[in-house]
Amino acid sequence: MSNPSLLILPGDGIGPEVMTQVKRIIDWYGEKRDLAFDVSEDLVGGAAYDKHGVPLSDETMAKAQEVDAVLLGAVGGPAYDNLDFSVKPERGLLRLRKEMDLFANLRPAQCFDALADFSSLKKELVAGLDIMIVRELTSGIYFGEPRGIHIEDNMRVGVNTQRYTEAEIERGARAAFELAMKRDKKLCSMEKANVMESGILWRDVVTEVHADYPEVELSHMYADNGAMQLVRAPKQFDVIYTDNLFGDILSDCAAMLTGSLGMLPSASLGLPMANGRPKAMYEPVHGSAPDITGQGKANPIACILSFAMALRYSFDQGEEAGRLEAAIEKVLADGARTGDLMGPEGGTPLSTIEMGDVILAALDASL
Repeated sequence: MSNPSLLILPGDGIGPEVMTQVKRIIDWYGEKRDLAFDVSEDLVGGAAYDKHGVPLSDETMAKAQEVDAVLLGAVGGPAYDNLDFSVKPERGLLRLRKEMDLFANLRPAQCFDALADFSSLKKELVAGLDIMIVRELTSGIYFGEPRGIHIEDNMRVGVNTQRYTEAEIERGARAAFELAMKRDKKLCSMEKANVMESGILWRDVVTEVHADYPEVELSHMYADNGAMQLVRAPKQFDVIYTDNLFGDILSDCAAMLTGSLGMLPSASLGLPMANGRPKAMYEPVHGSAPDITGQGKANPIACILSFAMALRYSFDQGEEAGRLEAAIEKVLADGARTGDLMGPEGGTPLSTIEMGDVILAALDASL
């Protein structure tokens, strides 16, 4: 039987730095757990533009379609700010999502006990927080037509179209309900059915899908109230399902409840391939952080946790994913911190490589 395949796209900024630590973790699993992967590596974002003149080459896109999972670091940076919109680094990321049809974006917002004081909210509101946001990723206002900027009555007009079919809503809803079944069996669907027809359809379709998951407690909430509730009483939520635009906003809001974007992974899942595994791409929530690129300050944990999600959702290795997550929780409990996690008590932060070292040591200790 062949090894599962993984395409690594380090990208720009701190992407290559954090991805180097992930590759060390991947090597550890091959050496210590007899869990080997066929790993290939390629370019995306600004790095791809510098070499090919496009943020994602057709050859790289073809590779992404063939592997079991894609692991991406980060894209973008100030050097590319003045490029034409069609070749900006982010277009490479959007092409991957669209052409792989990665319609369900999973964004966990989990607060490690050791970092509860880092949240902007009171510790008692976030300690033990564990939310999963499922964001529809390939439709909605980011992809709808018509779109663009045109002249109307001698004035510039910007147009974007919010568009959803019931099939697009349904498949994401089923992914969200399936996740809820494996968690606390609570699902909150968020939209703006009070002012948007797409929101009315969203609520109707989610309600219809609920009939197939009667064990799950379903609630509906307007997305603006959802944002307020996330900062008022976030632990009321288990799984949240929402559209592309609201999911973009709400998941970033939930992310900051945990104290640091450097801690948060994500998974984007699509339809099953011939081998039964869903098409999938995993990436940290944080950006390319050009202000600290090359300085050894980047926190690799979000990218490492993204690989843990790959172990769980693409490779059926839930126990090994738990081992990696427990190792990270252990080093944080022991006080290991990169610069973004330093509290008012001060101390000497670990470098990117040093954080990788202590996580690998914790993995060794788990054997």
